[in-house]
Amino acid sequence: MNPIDPNASVTEVRSYFIRGRNALLTRADFGEMYVDHYLHLKDYGLHYSNEHDAMFKDALAAMTLHLTSKPQDENCAWTLNFHDPLVNLFVTGKSRPGMVTGRIFTEDVKDFGKNVFVSQFSRPNHPQLQSMIEFTTDNVFTSVEEFYAQSEQRLTRLFRYDEEDIIMISAEPDCDLEWLAALTLEDVKALDTKETLSLLEQRAYRFHCGCSVERLYPMLAKLGEEDLNYLFEQDEAVTLTCPRCAARYVTPRTHFMAWKAEEDAASPTE
Repeated sequence: MNPIDPNASVTEVRSYFIRGRNALLTRADFGEMYVDHYLHLKDYGLHYSNEHDAMFKDALAAMTLHLTSKPQDENCAWTLNFHDPLVNLFVTGKSRPGMVTGRIFTEDVKDFGKNVFVSQFSRPNHPQLQSMIEFTTDNVFTSVEEFYAQSEQRLTRLFRYDEEDIIMISAEPDCDLEWLAALTLEDVKALDTKETLSLLEQRAYRFHCGCSVERLYPMLAKLGEEDLNYLFEQDEAVTLTCPRCAARYVTPRTHFMAWKAEEDAASPTE
């Protein structure tokens, strides 16, 4: 895994318990994370339309707030498949260390004829779980709210306090559901004066995937010799694309074959 750049921007996410309402609030300003997202696009020559980019940033923010509300050892990935426009938003992350990343798919996207939200999550010593729901909106925040209602089976609201300042409020046991369902942005902006908020914890997240060319080599290793010869036929190098963040790595055949020889030597023989 590529180490996290110690100089990378850190997004601090705070979680609060709203006393008397039994709700959990998570909040962060994602400005610096969005900057790192754009630097990532620039580094790898990636280009998203303005519409898709805005959707992706909302998904990235929602994932980060979601992770902050979960146990620190939980890893999570979401795929939001929108029917119209046909696009996949993929976001994933974990809290130890705090990392989030993702990408947009606009080519070879499966059309289900409806919007589909797929969530995968795992914890150490637990089986990986997956849920899939249909959602009806073309808005990322309301699609996440629908995911919570159907899969998590608890009321959750997302609010854009400011352009890059996002708030998520989720129901806890014995939550005042009528109050939460009726909340408006104006109410959220007045929470500090009308409700009692207790700080629970603060977590730090970076926009970081952790991919490397060596982590992508197992995909090549699954190919037969004939297929490998075809791939490397032109200039003895291929471009590998990370399925998680779309980072691109150009690798020569000699580098891959040296890695494969080391892997083969380390593998137990029958």
